[in-house]
Amino acid sequence: MKNLTLKQLRYFEALARHGHFRRAAEACGISQPALSMQIKELEEEVGIELFERGARQIRLTGFGEEFAPRIHAILRSIDELGDMARASQGTLVGRLRIGVIPTVAPYLLPTLLGNLSRLHKGIDIHVRETQTPRLIRELEEGRLDTAIVALPVSEPALTEISLFTENFVLVRAGEDEGKPVPDPEALREMRLLLLEEGHCFRDQALSFCNMDIRATTPRDFLDASSLSTLVQMVDAGIGITLIPEMAVPVETRSASVSVVRFRDPQPSRTIGMVWRRSSPLAKQLLQISDVVRHSTDTLRRQHDTLAATGTPPA
Repeated sequence: MKNLTLKQLRYFEALARHGHFRRAAEACGISQPALSMQIKELEEEVGIELFERGARQIRLTGFGEEFAPRIHAILRSIDELGDMARASQGTLVGRLRIGVIPTVAPYLLPTLLGNLSRLHKGIDIHVRETQTPRLIRELEEGRLDTAIVALPVSEPALTEISLFTENFVLVRAGEDEGKPVPDPEALREMRLLLLEEGHCFRDQALSFCNMDIRATTPRDFLDASSLSTLVQMVDAGIGITLIPEMAVPVETRSASVSVVRFRDPQPSRTIGMVWRRSSPLAKQLLQISDVVRHSTDTLRRQHDTLAATGTPPA
């Protein structure tokens, strides 16, 4: 197998990951026929079929299953060589693949991306927004450089850096403005709207309320895929919800709802950055974490100004 190319190996990994020629081709930025041809040439070079081609889905053959982790290890090693070269320059340049959970991304990214681009002129930022388990998996597989998630993650292979702590607030109908703030016990008796399963924020809200969703009446219709939908459901009078403070200015500006803080001790979460302990970019990622903290402080000042004056800061 002297004629294997790096391009073919990357195309193989994309097809193995997506299980679909069109989606893999789109991920690689090439046409579907070009991807198909490269995979065919790879199989000819290896001397055995790597994929089982079905009508709707592509699956790895038995040999393909054995082939895949070795190809992934090769590609990860090559990527780490590039990371070592970037790290030797002292500052972060080139591609930065950063993952962010959905309950942080819409609120932090606009400020963060602007600050990163201003402070690191040579950086090429690629953002991946998805739930924590998938971010951790992609981080461990070398498909992300770092991720912003709720801590703790408690993965031995990853470094965790705490960035900031934020409280949760209660969002309820506008007509409830001025009513007493319910305690966790009272919340259990209310119609609590939650993010769908897989979101860490869902688990954090349930933990504050001391609720086990498995022990309650089925409530699938009360779940949503975003904080925005939850707030709009509250506006429609369907129930109440909890959201992180960072989300308040964005998600409540077009909704007639009441936002109130809980009594101490308030529910909260710690947001941090994680990356592989073996990453050559560890020093540069520490610099990035400082930019994230600075961006968060900027957002908090803006939010405080808005809360005090009722108008956005200049």
